[in-house]
Amino acid sequence: MEKPYIIHAITPVKAVSPFDINMACDAGYGVVVPYTNVETGEVPGLVQDMIFSRAPGDAKRTGLFIAGRDILKALDMLEAARRAMVPPFEISVFADPSGAYTTAAAMIAKVEAQLERAGMGLAGARIAVFGGKGPVGGVAAVLAARAGASVQLVGHDGAASVAERAASYLQRFGVTLGAVDGSTDAHKGTILAETDVVLAVARAGVQVLSRAQIAAAGSVRVVADVNAVPPAGVEGVDAFSDGVPIEGTHAVGIGALAIGNVKFKTQHGLFKAMREAVRPVYLAFDDAFALARAQCRKAA
Repeated sequence: MEKPYIIHAITPVKAVSPFDINMACDAGYGVVVPYTNVETGEVPGLVQDMIFSRAPGDAKRTGLFIAGRDILKALDMLEAARRAMVPPFEISVFADPSGAYTTAAAMIAKVEAQLERAGMGLAGARIAVFGGKGPVGGVAAVLAARAGASVQLVGHDGAASVAERAASYLQRFGVTLGAVDGSTDAHKGTILAETDVVLAVARAGVQVLSRAQIAAAGSVRVVADVNAVPPAGVEGVDAFSDGVPIEGTHAVGIGALAIGNVKFKTQHGLFKAMREAVRPVYLAFDDAFALARAQCRKAA
């Protein structure tokens, strides 16, 4: 009997997202086993139980998915898994905590596609991340900065909290991010006056910017909003918007479902890449961005 494709899904929190379980099954894994409340120090033991229970030739039939909510802890877990491998006993690993890696990758790839239509690109673009303390905002900021953008994390309660995040990302990824105070409409206006791209990644159901604020900032060209729960994170950006002009402004909007379509295909593609890999692979947000970018360019 042919051995099943198994994916072991670990998370440091109390549940693995049903979204991720469905995605793994739809990508061809017949068995998905969740492990909750896992500490980073427990990863090596779990990994070695995964790799030594099957022959090396069956490596692609076993995969490890790393979930959770913390984008840095997920990378720590991925590295712990990598170090626990004992070649030729080695399996593929994919990290995507809270879907943040694939969502951020899709968001930046969609933004890049819109900028390129306007004769611009990520390199040199001025990007303001409203909701930069969250996982999607953090990954999106790092990806954009690595691509040459000038990125600012905007703190709704002042600059101090996002400054801590910026410092941690500098230490971990070597990218320099600004940290600015977005606690008042006046502060937001100052930020937008020097911004080409707005990334709205605040919590669901919270409007962070009005259409009037975008209109007053003549420099803003692209607004991407991942909030699919009314009201929109940015007024005038419909969830289905995909480069649709925002009425009364110079900007186009990219809504949550347009971003989500690329995110869905990217996550599916990375699960499939694990299952089809000839040699084990280790997948994180750079890999997600490469795939999301390729999809957007193919569709252009």
